[in-house]
Amino acid sequence: MFKKDKTKLALTGGAAAALALKQIEPDVMPVYPITPQTPIIETYAKFCADGEAKTEMIEVESEHSAMSAAVGASAAGARTVTATSSQGLALMNEILYIASGMRLPIMMLVSARALSAPLNIHGDHSDVMGARDAGWIQIFCENTQEVYDKTIIGMKLAEAAKLPVMVIMDGFNTSHSVENLEVLDEKIVKKFLGEYRPEKHLLDVENPVTFGALALQNVYFEFKIDQEEAMWKAAKEYARIAEEYGKISGRKCGIFEKYKTKDAEKILILAGSTAGTAKDAVDDLRKKGEKTGLLKIELFRPFPYEKMAEALKNAKEIIVMDRALSSGSNAPLYSEIISSLYQIQDTKYKIQSVVYGLGGRDVFKKQIEDVVMGKIKSNYLT
Repeated sequence: MFKKDKTKLALTGGAAAALALKQIEPDVMPVYPITPQTPIIETYAKFCADGEAKTEMIEVESEHSAMSAAVGASAAGARTVTATSSQGLALMNEILYIASGMRLPIMMLVSARALSAPLNIHGDHSDVMGARDAGWIQIFCENTQEVYDKTIIGMKLAEAAKLPVMVIMDGFNTSHSVENLEVLDEKIVKKFLGEYRPEKHLLDVENPVTFGALALQNVYFEFKIDQEEAMWKAAKEYARIAEEYGKISGRKCGIFEKYKTKDAEKILILAGSTAGTAKDAVDDLRKKGEKTGLLKIELFRPFPYEKMAEALKNAKEIIVMDRALSSGSNAPLYSEIISSLYQIQDTKYKIQSVVYGLGGRDVFKKQIEDVVMGKIKSNYLT
């Protein structure tokens, strides 16, 4: 299919994710359909049915079962992936902690979507923010190109960090929108990932191990400390792997993207597909003499507190845009930025929290410009 090192295609985010999976060719993929994730597994299932991939796809009865099967496959030593959205991710919640606590390198694609009730099938970040403390690395994607790139990066990161990874795209805005992207030759991807050789697994009968053993008061705490230390080390692994991927792709991925922030007095912060609209808003505001910039979050877990504080130290005004609520508390990303800014000494800043796009509601460039210009002071961009 690919005659050159790089091929240009027009694909949806879901199809781009499936193509990246085809090039990865994981051993096992437990699946259960849910909007707007379903096109990922439908497309990949066709690759398998047509003989273009040899992955063992397991059709299960729920998302809880999908993650349970992923845990079993990964513990047995298989390169394992899955995908979900919304209530499906919520149903997996019990098993998310088991996957991370066992240090299993599962890679999961998430088409982020609103949570019920009321019922809504469109994109926001409620589901992934609800899982932000489950011990999974979380990587956000702005567009179809990033979905492709970060699916590959996420697989390698999971295996290097020995932690599960969520690669997150916005439901419909990215998962179902067709965009141009550049893909690598399959041989290059396979060489980049290398053959998966788990250090320990259940089918290694010469070196028997136990997964998920009982750990009471005398040892449980130590397990969690080790897990937390691995999570913080994962940030360095991500930076290393992203740099390595940049050398073969010519595309830069980072912990966050700085867009015209060098001299910015006002800085927008957000994650996901709205970054494209925000960049257009920044460009227009610059033309009007407003020194505005954007920090686009790419790696949300582990959160880069120190690097964020350094990036914001010269800002006079900060606007944090969340596509999720944290009921009874500050919005999720806003809370992390406040924690980051606490590390800055003798710095005065004005910071505003803006929640937008819940249930897939559109956000327009003019609205973002009005927020930056102080014309919208509400915490809700409705």
